[in-house]
Amino acid sequence: MKSIKEIFLKYKSVILYILFGGLTTLVNIVVYFACYCLKFSTPASTLTAWILSVLFAYITNRKYVFGSKLSSIKKVFKEVSNFFLSRLATGLLDLGVMLVFVDILNFNGMLIKVISNIVVIILNYVLSKFLVFKPSHKQ
Repeated sequence: MKSIKEIFLKYKSVILYILFGGLTTLVNIVVYFACYCLKFSTPASTLTAWILSVLFAYITNRKYVFGSKLSSIKKVFKEVSNFFLSRLATGLLDLGVMLVFVDILNFNGMLIKVISNIVVIILNYVLSKFLVFKPSHKQ
């Protein structure tokens, strides 16, 4: 029977992505909730939550999840650009979902925020794995 260490090593990137994805989601939701309680608009709350969670996500994904060890400024710039552009795309999706379901359809803002984050986490993993931190970007 495999030890816990063997299982962890086999699925390390997935486990760490889930852990840091969860923490990123927590950052996003807590910041959104704080802004929401302070009576920020839905777009301002969502944007503030997005900026802080993307900064947290880049640092943790780069260092712990995908282990990026780029050697040139040009490659680092491309990685950073791809990361932020992919997060911008999913951030705009999040914003659109919040505007439609909260501001137009009057659904519960916190419930929609949680659902939106689940979709965003899945998309972010796919984009990070196959676009941002793909193996050709590691050197």
